[in-house]
Amino acid sequence: MEIREARPIDFEQIWPIFHQVVRAADTYAYAPDTSREEAYKIWMEMPLKTYVCEVGGEILGTYYLKTNHAGPGAHVCNCGYMVAANARGRGLASAMCDHSQQVALELGFKAMQFNFVASTNVGAVRLWKKLGFDEVGRLPEAFNHPTAGYVDAFVMYKWLDAS
Repeated sequence: MEIREARPIDFEQIWPIFHQVVRAADTYAYAPDTSREEAYKIWMEMPLKTYVCEVGGEILGTYYLKTNHAGPGAHVCNCGYMVAANARGRGLASAMCDHSQQVALELGFKAMQFNFVASTNVGAVRLWKKLGFDEVGRLPEAFNHPTAGYVDAFVMYKWLDAS
């Protein structure tokens, strides 16, 4: 497994992952019909950094890292992670989250916040808690899950700076 910074050409392999995850509408609050062009902007242009996770030369996961807020909140970053359906359960999300925390510290961030984790995304919630994130907020019925209906979304937070 190799995690490296994404290049524009990598979007050819990122797009199917992004499209699959967003079309399912069960974890991310992006429109299920997000276009390829909009996805490129969201995943490749707007973040501070975007990374891919390769196994045997194939991109199976990706994440972005960006500042969560400007000004006095600029020391907190935000990340989003996606793993191809056929690669889930193999530790890619865990490896990418660990990697993103190191990158965040190298870039001078002090904390990481996930703004909108669907409560029905049980695997992600369990993983983020295992990796030291706390549920610091609950947004009642903020996510409209395609089968579960309106469910809560969590705000999850971790202080990264050990100094």
